[in-house]
Amino acid sequence: MTNTGAGARTDGWFADAKFGVFIHWGAYSVPAWAEPTGELGAIDSEVWFAHNPYAEWYWNTSRIEGSPAHEHHRTVHGGRPYDDFLDAWRAERFDAADWTDLFARAGARYVVPTTKHHDGIALWDAPGTGTRNTVHRGPRRDLVAELAAATRARGLRFGVYYSGGLDWYAGRRAVIRHEDEFDDHGRPQEAAYAAYALRHLRDLMDRYRPDVLWNDIGWPELGRADLPGLFADYYAAVPEGVVNDRWDGVHADYLTSEYQAGRDNERGGGAWENCRGIGLSFGYNRNEGPGHLLDAAAAVRLLVDVVSRGGNLLLNVGPKADGTLPGEQRAVLEGMAAWMARHSPAVHGTRPLPPDAAPPADGTPWIRWTRDERHAYAFVAAAGGEGGGDGGEVLLRCRQGLLDPATAGRLDGEPVRAAAAGADGVRLDSPGLGAATPAVVRFALLSP
Repeated sequence: MTNTGAGARTDGWFADAKFGVFIHWGAYSVPAWAEPTGELGAIDSEVWFAHNPYAEWYWNTSRIEGSPAHEHHRTVHGGRPYDDFLDAWRAERFDAADWTDLFARAGARYVVPTTKHHDGIALWDAPGTGTRNTVHRGPRRDLVAELAAATRARGLRFGVYYSGGLDWYAGRRAVIRHEDEFDDHGRPQEAAYAAYALRHLRDLMDRYRPDVLWNDIGWPELGRADLPGLFADYYAAVPEGVVNDRWDGVHADYLTSEYQAGRDNERGGGAWENCRGIGLSFGYNRNEGPGHLLDAAAAVRLLVDVVSRGGNLLLNVGPKADGTLPGEQRAVLEGMAAWMARHSPAVHGTRPLPPDAAPPADGTPWIRWTRDERHAYAFVAAAGGEGGGDGGEVLLRCRQGLLDPATAGRLDGEPVRAAAAGADGVRLDSPGLGAATPAVVRFALLSP
């Protein structure tokens, strides 16, 4: 995998952004159905395809005979053709400015919507798609253009997701029933499909100048020789643009993980990004309930954990077919917005502290660290149990001489006392440390 110039690009806006919003929105938002079985990377591959928790995979899952999705499609939708969902998808309540205002308040610095997912339906008037796109059918709008304009109007970076390695319409491959079938007959590898997909990416680049090229499921084998030229043209048009790693090893500016899958990509020391849904699906899934969803406190802790280890979080929303964000998902982002209003300086533009200088801690209390040029930030949550409680004392283990306890201050203005605890670190006393949402204490750094 080549990485030409990656350091310069991913040490800039992308490294400072820390948080982006992923959007999976398509015709699959009409049935909006999947089994909420678990997280990718934590489900046996023997189970995954017939019991796929991703609602955006509905077309594939519903064609696996004997699967619950197949039975649901038969009994609820009468086995209707998938493209009927495109015509039923109206997006009549979609307001791009409302979405992006919420994303910005929640602390996101970039937005990456799906422009074509595995079902092959384009959210813009993509060349070669005829009328099978949202400009000519369904919403009858260029959804990509609307999101690009609204995102940039809020001062955020705009990226595009594109499914280069799977297309169940233009690629015309058999149903994927098992992991072993994925590469054998699941992915189109021929030159004609590669040329089709390449035209789409070049059109996206020409129209929208995306700050992120986010490809998925690799790239057709007979089109990989075209990619170096594509990337060269992309960087010429968007000098600060970044490219993810899902191109079958051809090139990457940064690596990705997804839920629990690909977690080794988070440990290499370079730029990386974890993506996941607020629930177990990326596309909206009407079967998900509170037990399947992050709440606001868990979403904040997830963001802080990722940032404290040097990564970015790309947190997904799955809108409904009418263009509204589900209330449960909106509540999570509103909760993040309330927290970020006071605590964003400890997130945006920061870098990790070395684990040997200030180790993280799971359980009770939950502790993470970040730093900027002059400060260290300690995030503390769930500080119940021995010596913790709602206030009480918490020991922040850190290298002696790393920070100055006399400079301790809470970013939310709550009172805090800190005192050196010898070689063990700093002892902290402040109200509310038992909460699930982290409190943040800033210290002046004495040494790197």
